[in-house]
Amino acid sequence: MKKNADQFQRIGLIGNADKSACAASVRAAARLLQRAGRKIISDAATAKLARLKCEIVSDATAVAKATDLILVFGGDGTMLRTARQIAGSRTPLFGVNIGGLGFLTAVAADKLAEALQSVWRGEIQFESRALIEAHGICQGQKVHAIALNDIVVSRGAVSRLISLDVGVDGEPITRYRCDGLIVSSPTGSTAYSLAAGGAIVLPTADVFVLTPICPHALSNRSIILPLSSTIRVKASHTVPAAFLNADGQIIGELDAGDEVTIRRSRHIVRLVRLADSSFLEAMRRKLHWRGTYL
Repeated sequence: MKKNADQFQRIGLIGNADKSACAASVRAAARLLQRAGRKIISDAATAKLARLKCEIVSDATAVAKATDLILVFGGDGTMLRTARQIAGSRTPLFGVNIGGLGFLTAVAADKLAEALQSVWRGEIQFESRALIEAHGICQGQKVHAIALNDIVVSRGAVSRLISLDVGVDGEPITRYRCDGLIVSSPTGSTAYSLAAGGAIVLPTADVFVLTPICPHALSNRSIILPLSSTIRVKASHTVPAAFLNADGQIIGELDAGDEVTIRRSRHIVRLVRLADSSFLEAMRRKLHWRGTYL
């Protein structure tokens, strides 16, 4: 642990440029890093937001190449975007929560000073999170998308069910008539999949969670599949329209017969956690679970 902590000499700062509240937290972090003798590198948008005087590079990908650790300021959306942008990099992310639920973040902004001391002392743990990817055809165009949380095929604004033929490893599962289908990574089980009634799994589990959204058949339930599975989703009808999304970002619209394949990506993202933190503790606290537990 200590050896890894000593290697954190070049620290990246990435914030949500759409959240003005990030500016003060990023500036406070910069002051803490300067006092600790660390070199600071920021992407252009974050530097402009927080008026930083440090080395500035173009984007998150460049930040990852130039640093040993990246502090990400915002919420889960900012963490998801950064994870996609640096996919394939070994540079770990340390999330600083600015409001919101923040399942992917490691610490609240007002606890950062104490948390950084734990990082410098090596009181940390690394988690490797699997990324998932989708590729296929949308309206005659090849598409490819990568996600940390989930790949979703869903209806648009029209309040009508869509039909999706779904199979795994060459074997059909069923034709879903539903508002959509969530194919979640283990990390994404506490996101959209949870809201749609899917199971919660540990983020280090090697599984997919397939969760239909408002299925017409009451027997259609969330399914747990090995993360080694290959999942195929084909749109059966053009009306209403079905859209492919990755971590909430629209990738394309599917015509009837268009098919996308979803599988585990060869890339991962590394997260830094404080040594005394745990997913189960975060789940109890963030989901406000009550009752008796050991």
